[in-house]
Amino acid sequence: MKNFAEVSTLLVDDIAGDAPRPSRDADQEFLLAGLKQNLQEISQHGQRATTIIAGMLARSRNSSTPQALTNLNALVEEYFRLAYQGLRAKDPTFHALRTARLAPELGLVPAVAPELGRVLLNLFTNAFYAVQQRAKTDAAGYRPEVRASTQRLTANSVEIKIYDNGTGVPESVRQDIFKPFFTTKPTTEGTGLGLSLSYDIVTQCHHGTLTVDSQEGVFTEFTICLPG
Repeated sequence: MKNFAEVSTLLVDDIAGDAPRPSRDADQEFLLAGLKQNLQEISQHGQRATTIIAGMLARSRNSSTPQALTNLNALVEEYFRLAYQGLRAKDPTFHALRTARLAPELGLVPAVAPELGRVLLNLFTNAFYAVQQRAKTDAAGYRPEVRASTQRLTANSVEIKIYDNGTGVPESVRQDIFKPFFTTKPTTEGTGLGLSLSYDIVTQCHHGTLTVDSQEGVFTEFTICLPG
């Protein structure tokens, strides 16, 4: 579907040419422009469908990778950096204050590092997206900031917190954010599977908890608690 839409868009471009032709009236030009826009929409939604299918496959996959002792501080630092670099690659003008408070006494914790890394990357990416969106509408005196922290709660549990001072999550939808396909992003920017998949990885794969606290227009903070 996506490939046919893109090929058809090229055909419309060939028909339309670089400038209106005297042989076509205004109605024909309008129809060609409308057809091209529709094909672009089809292509975008096709790409979203592809992303959703990939997410569903990842969601349905039962990881057989055993847990191993993992340096959580190093994992948090790595994905904190990768998420920021990823957004900066798309928008070089974007800047945000990054603060990491990582407990040195955390020690090694049993985890499936690649799976937990996906959770961290998703949460950090969402955090940077939230502060980027707020910066667009609240530029005067606003300083985008994302914080990451770790701490040992007990001898058998640790905690990871990811905080941003971005757009926040409205209370009316907060109870739905871990549901599959729920998203507050535009359809071209989110599939609604990231947080749902993250929740499953934390709760089912690691037997931990993933919770959120937020105030709309002020902050959002996700908390991951893991045994270990």
